[in-house]
Amino acid sequence: MCGIVGFTGTQDAAPILLDGLKKLEYRGYDSAGIAVMDQKTISVNKVRGRIANLCEKTDNGSSVPGTTGIGHTRWATHGAPTEENAHPHLSNDGRFAIVHNGIIENYLALRDELIREGYQFQSETDTEVIVHLLERYYRGNVREALLKTANRLRGSYALGVICSEEPGKIYAVREASPLILGIGIDDNYFASDVTALVAHTRNVIYLEDGEFAELSQRSIRIFDCTGAEIHKKTTRILWDVQAAEKGGYPHFMLKEIMEQPGAVRATIAPRIKNGTVEFEELGALLPELPGIRKIIITACGSAYYAGCAGKYALEQLCHIPVEVALASELRYANPLTDEHTLLIVISQSGETADTIAALKECKSRGAKTLAIVNVVGSSVAKSADYTVYTWAGPEIAVATTKGYTTQVAVLYMLAICFADHLCQLGNDKEERLDTLLALPRLIQQAIDMNPSIPELAKKYHKSKALFFIGRNTDYASALEGALKMKEISYLHAEAYAAGELKHGTIALIDDHQPVIALCCNPSIMEKTLSNIVEVKSRGAEVLALTFRDNQKILPVADDLLFIPNVDALFSTAVEIVPLQLLAYYVAKENGCDIDKPKNLAKSVTVE
Repeated sequence: MCGIVGFTGTQDAAPILLDGLKKLEYRGYDSAGIAVMDQKTISVNKVRGRIANLCEKTDNGSSVPGTTGIGHTRWATHGAPTEENAHPHLSNDGRFAIVHNGIIENYLALRDELIREGYQFQSETDTEVIVHLLERYYRGNVREALLKTANRLRGSYALGVICSEEPGKIYAVREASPLILGIGIDDNYFASDVTALVAHTRNVIYLEDGEFAELSQRSIRIFDCTGAEIHKKTTRILWDVQAAEKGGYPHFMLKEIMEQPGAVRATIAPRIKNGTVEFEELGALLPELPGIRKIIITACGSAYYAGCAGKYALEQLCHIPVEVALASELRYANPLTDEHTLLIVISQSGETADTIAALKECKSRGAKTLAIVNVVGSSVAKSADYTVYTWAGPEIAVATTKGYTTQVAVLYMLAICFADHLCQLGNDKEERLDTLLALPRLIQQAIDMNPSIPELAKKYHKSKALFFIGRNTDYASALEGALKMKEISYLHAEAYAAGELKHGTIALIDDHQPVIALCCNPSIMEKTLSNIVEVKSRGAEVLALTFRDNQKILPVADDLLFIPNVDALFSTAVEIVPLQLLAYYVAKENGCDIDKPKNLAKSVTVE
C-alpha cells in the first residue's frame, strides 16, 4: 500500500524518482507526486491517477531541476484520491516537504491542536499534520525536529523528508512500515521496496522501527529513537534486475504464472538433502515438536488460503490438530495459545499489519512462532522465533501467483519435516519426497495441458457470477481460485464447500449459471460428482478441473480443465495453476488492468 522513494546525488533527481515510482506501481495507488529541491527551492508536482500523468506533467522529469528529491504513490485512506490529498505535502512556510506511507492514528487531535495555533491545512489527509509539526519544532536542526515530531505520532509511518535549509540531504524515518536505504557511488536512495532500488544499487540497509537516517551525496548516517548514531550492516540484493521486468510477457501476472515451476523448484530443491527435508533454520524448534499440542496458521488473503491448503498435509502427516485463522480476526479473538502452541504466520511481503499484530499477540501468550515469508529482513521475519523464506523472487503483479504456490510448497515441506521428526511418516516417506520433488514438473504439465483456456475465457467472461465448488483439498484450491477471479476480472466469484450446496447455496443455481467444479481428490470423487449432477439438474454449466484420465466426469461436465495425476494431499500447488490462467484470460477479455486491479494494494500495511 503506497510507495515512497528518495534520492540525493549528482544526477537529476526527478527522472530517478519517476522511475522508482514506476517500479512501485504494483503496490496499488490512485495518485502520485514528487518534490525536488534545487538549491534552496522545493518544487512539488502532483497528479491524480497514474504515474504516466505525472511523467507527462513534468516532461519525464526534465522540467523539474534539482539533484535531491522525494516521491510517492498514494492509495487513498484519509481523504479522496485528489491532487490536494496527493503527496508530497508542504509546510506552511514552504521549508519542509514530506511523503508518508502508513496511518497516523492520533491525527485528529494533532490537527485540532495545530489549527488552534494557526497552521492552515490544504488536504484531508492524516499526513499533513506531520509536516506542520516539523515546521513547529524546527529550530535550525532537522534531526531534532524529526525526533520531537516522531514522539508525537501514534500509528505507522515510513517518512521521507526534505528541508530547504539543508540542500542535498534527504531524511528517512521508520515506524511499523517498511523502509530501505540504497547505497550508491556519489548517489544514495531510500524506498519502501527494493524493486525501486535494484536498477541503481544492490547494496541496501534495512531500517528498524524507531530508526531514522540522514542521507547526503556521499554519506548515510543512521540514528536510533533517542538521536544516538548507530551503525547497521549492509545487505546485498542477490536477485537479478531482470526478475522485476516483464521479459516479453504482456503482463507481470502471466510472467509470474509461467515462472511457478522454477520458483517452486527454488523453494524445494535446496531443502531436500540426504533423503529427507532439512530446514537448517528450524534446528532449535524440531526437538520441541513432541510438546506441541496445537498448530495455528494465520495470514490474510491468498496467504490465508495457502494455510487452508497446508492444513490438510500438516494434520494428516503430523497427527496434530491444525486451525487456520484470519489474522484480522485472530488478533482480536483473545487467542488460546501457550507454550504448547506453534503459530505459523504466512505473509508474502512480511509487512501485513494484521498478520504482524496477530503474531505479536500470540507470541506474548507463549506460542512458538514460525514465519513463512518471501522478503528478507521484513517485519514478520524479524518478529518470529523462526523464519522460512520461500525464495520466490520479486512478485510485481498485485494478485499473487508464485507467492502463493511457494507458500503452499513450504507448508508441504514443513508437514513432511515435522512428521519425520515425530516418527509419523512410516513407509510413505520416500513416496512423499518424490511427490515434492515432482511438483515443478507437474506444475509445468498443468500449464501445458490447458491450451483451451483463452477460448474458455471468451465463453465465461461475461458471466454475472462464477461459483467454485470442491471438497477437502479441492475446496482449499477453490477458495484461492475464486479470489484470483474476483481480484483481477472484477466478476462476482465465490467458493463453496461442495457438500454445503443443499444448505442454501443451491438456491443461486439457475439456467446457464457457470460452476467451476474441482475434482482432483480420488477419495471423495464420487461425492463431488453427485454435487455436479445436482447443479447440472438445475441448469448450471459446469467447467470441471480434473485428471486427464477421469472418464467418470465426461458425461456431466460441459467443459474441462486438466492437471496431471498427483497425490491429493499435495495437489493444491498444481491444480491452482489452471485456475490462475482462467482468471488471467477472463480479465484480459474484460479489458481489466490485470497487474494493478482497482482498489487493491500488494502490501497491506494498515488495518
